[in-house]
Amino acid sequence: MPPNAKSETEPEPAPVSGAEPAAELETANQKLEETTHHSKFRELDQQEQQAAESQRIAQVETTIAPKTTTEAEEAATTSVPVIKKIEHAGEVVTEAIAERTGLPTWGVVAIIILVFLVVFGIIFFCVRRFLKKRRTKDGKGKKGVDMKSVQLLGSAYKEKPDMEELTENAEEGDEEDKQSEQKLGRLNFKLEYDFNSNSLAVTVIQAEELPALDMGGTSDPYVKVYLLPDKKKKFETKVHRKTLSPVFNETFTFKSLPYADAMNKTLVFAIFDFDRFSKHDQIGEVKVPLCTIDLAQTIEEWRDLISVEGEGGQEKLGDICFSLRYVPTAGKLTVVILEAKNLKKMDVGGLSDPYVKIAIMQNGKRLKKKKTSIKKCTLNPYYNESFSFEVPFEQIQKICLVVTVVDYDRIGTSEPIGRCILGCMATGTELRHWSDMLASPRRPIAQWHTLKDPEETDEILKNMK
Repeated sequence: MPPNAKSETEPEPAPVSGAEPAAELETANQKLEETTHHSKFRELDQQEQQAAESQRIAQVETTIAPKTTTEAEEAATTSVPVIKKIEHAGEVVTEAIAERTGLPTWGVVAIIILVFLVVFGIIFFCVRRFLKKRRTKDGKGKKGVDMKSVQLLGSAYKEKPDMEELTENAEEGDEEDKQSEQKLGRLNFKLEYDFNSNSLAVTVIQAEELPALDMGGTSDPYVKVYLLPDKKKKFETKVHRKTLSPVFNETFTFKSLPYADAMNKTLVFAIFDFDRFSKHDQIGEVKVPLCTIDLAQTIEEWRDLISVEGEGGQEKLGDICFSLRYVPTAGKLTVVILEAKNLKKMDVGGLSDPYVKIAIMQNGKRLKKKKTSIKKCTLNPYYNESFSFEVPFEQIQKICLVVTVVDYDRIGTSEPIGRCILGCMATGTELRHWSDMLASPRRPIAQWHTLKDPEETDEILKNMK
C-alpha cells in the first residue's frame, strides 16, 4: 500500500491549529517510514525463500539424474587411457624388436600377427578334435543305453536254443567252404579199361571256370595225370595260353596195369598254371579212386577241382632256389645253392634231413659232382653255399647241370626227393634260367624251380646217351 494513499475507512482528521498539527505530521511520517521499511524486508525475505527453494530443486535434480552421466564419463575416461597405454606398449615392443633384429616395424607386426594366427589355429584344431572325440564317446554311450532294444533282442534269442544257432552257423560255414571250392573250376575226363591188354586209357577232355592266377586275369593251364601211390609214370598235357576254359582232348595210356592192381590205385588229375619265370602254381586236383568206379564201362564225367592242401600237399616234392653265374673268359661256372622250401616229408617224424647234390653231365656221363652240408630235421633248409666248376666255353652248350635234393639216411640208402635238370636238354623254366645265365655273363642269375620226380628225370638222363 503506498504511503500517500488513504483508506476509505479512516476518518478524515479534524483540522488543528498551531503546534499540534506539526507534531502529528511527524508521527505520521515516522509510521509511514516504518511500514515501508517492514514491507521491503518482507519482499526480501520472500525473494530469499524463492532462491533457496530453487537451489534445493537444482540440488535434487543434480543428485538424481547426473549419476548415470557421471558413471559413463568415468568409464570413458578410464577406458581411453588403458587403450592408449596398450597401444603405446605395443609400439614400444615392436620398435625394440625392430631395432634388435634389423627388420622394419611393419615386418615385425606381420610376424607377430602370423604367430598369433598359427597359435590360434593350433588351439582351435585341438579344441575341435577334443569335442569330436567327446561326441563319438557320447554317441557310443547313447547307443548302449537303449535298454528297450536290448530287452527285445534278449527275448528273441531266448526263443531259440543255443545248439540250434550253432548248427545254423556251422551249416552257413559249410556252404561258404563249398562255394570257395567251386571257384577252383571243374574237369571233364574219360576212362576206358582194356581187359585184354591190361591197360587204362585216360582222356583229358576239357576244363572250365578255372581261377585267374596271372596278372592279366587269365591262366596258362596244363594237366598232369598219374597214379597213386607209386607215381612211377606221369603224363602232361600241352600248355594252353591265356584261357580259363581250356580244351585238351589228349589221351594217355597206363600199360601193364592188371585189374586187381588197379583196384588199389587212385587216379590223379593235377592242374597247374604254367609260368615261364617262376615255379608253376597248382590250381587244384581231382582224385578218382579206381575201386569206386566200374572199369567194365566207359566212364565220362565232370568233377569239381579240390584244393591241394592236406593230403595233396604231402605229394608235392618242394621247390629250390639257386643262382647261376658263368664267366666265358675264365671258363668258370659258379652255382650257389640258396635255399629250399616245402620239401616232401621223408622221415617217420614228418621231417627230412635234406642236402643237395650238384653234377655236371655230358652224353649221360657224370663229369664232376659236389654236395652241400646236411640240414637236420627240416623241410625248409637254408644253405647259401657256393660251388665252382671249370667248364670251357666250347663245352658249355653240350653239358647238363643236374641239381638233386636228397634225404640223408644214416642206416639205409639216401633217397632223392626231387631233381632239376638245366642245360641243353632242359625245358620250361630250367631252359629259361640257363639261357638267362648265358645271356648275362659274369652276373649271377637266381631263380626258383619246382622239383620233379626223380624217376621222370632218370628217363631224361638216359635219353642223353
